[in-house]
Amino acid sequence: MSPTTPTTADVLVLPALAINQAGDRTLYSFAVDGKKLPSFAAVSRVKRDEQHELAGYQRAESLAHIRTIRKYVESANAMLPNALVVAFDSRVRFEPSGAPVDGVSTGVLRIPVREGEAEADKAGWIVDGQQRTAAIRDADVDVFPIYVTAFVTDSVADQRSQFILVNSTKPLPKGLIHELLPSTPAGDLPPALLKRRYPALLLDRLNYDAGSPLQRRIRTPTTAEGTIKDNSILKMLSMSIEDGALYNWFDGDTGRGDVEAMLTLVKNFWHAVSQVFPDAWDVPPRRSRLVHGVGILALGCLMDEISYELREEEHPSVEMFVEHLRYIAPVCCWTSGTWELSHDDHRRWNELQNTPRDIKVLSDYLVRNYRACARDVNVAA
Repeated sequence: MSPTTPTTADVLVLPALAINQAGDRTLYSFAVDGKKLPSFAAVSRVKRDEQHELAGYQRAESLAHIRTIRKYVESANAMLPNALVVAFDSRVRFEPSGAPVDGVSTGVLRIPVREGEAEADKAGWIVDGQQRTAAIRDADVDVFPIYVTAFVTDSVADQRSQFILVNSTKPLPKGLIHELLPSTPAGDLPPALLKRRYPALLLDRLNYDAGSPLQRRIRTPTTAEGTIKDNSILKMLSMSIEDGALYNWFDGDTGRGDVEAMLTLVKNFWHAVSQVFPDAWDVPPRRSRLVHGVGILALGCLMDEISYELREEEHPSVEMFVEHLRYIAPVCCWTSGTWELSHDDHRRWNELQNTPRDIKVLSDYLVRNYRACARDVNVAA
């Protein structure tokens, strides 16, 4: 980035805070219309020069990611609270308006801007936020102010180190995100999180509704006494919403569904499970494969299968689920015995693991045996 001042440059003047953090290192905080950001800040694409030396530090734009953010920016009540990070060269000046207080000064930033300026000659580089910048640039909105944190340096190495530090920050734990999603208005979420919101919302209700068969049984960051892993329940619910019984009450186009109808089916099914397999229900996963991840997911597949068999019923009752679960009870070995999964696959009750292969094997086993019993019952009737 060249610090040479353009010969015919306008100056963008923005109110800003100067924050002295350590020694002579100063951060600048300001707001600016996101549509204007590309006029003075470019993206330093990672590449190799002719000597094969590394140059730049940013990955290529992710078009799918940009489309998702753009759609959100164009929606009602969109908000991007996280600051973009920009590195300015020494042409950018801060003019204080008064004495600092606790290391913070108010004033204005003076940023040189020249129409048609080459990317390499702009006064700023976007260290973090290139996808958001591109999305706002392309969005069908007139103005979208954004929050920016900036620092001044002529060193590309300094820019690169800040980029690595910003992007290596540990993300929020998934469990915490899942707990936050249910209480977050759907309109405030981008599509990727909106898709995860309904399983999280159902899990929250299953874990805290009075009378739920899973009340306080699901382990989350705020329910440490739970013994059933939240990821197992979330995956079971997600699979059913995407391509199972719960799909009937979910609109994939809007990302919204009938929560009460979904909960009625799920609660009735797991109430039935607790009645048909009481000895395997009220124990921790190490003593029962039913409440282990492999059992939760396999029984979720069976819930979808039984619901299809009972599809004439809008909301199959607990008693109906109990009747159909009894079909497979004799072949289940949740707490003891040996699973005869196939003619050449016999395993002790606790040898099944929460792996994709074992989940599929147990799911196929339960569904296969259920279909055979259901067929025999229908023939006899």
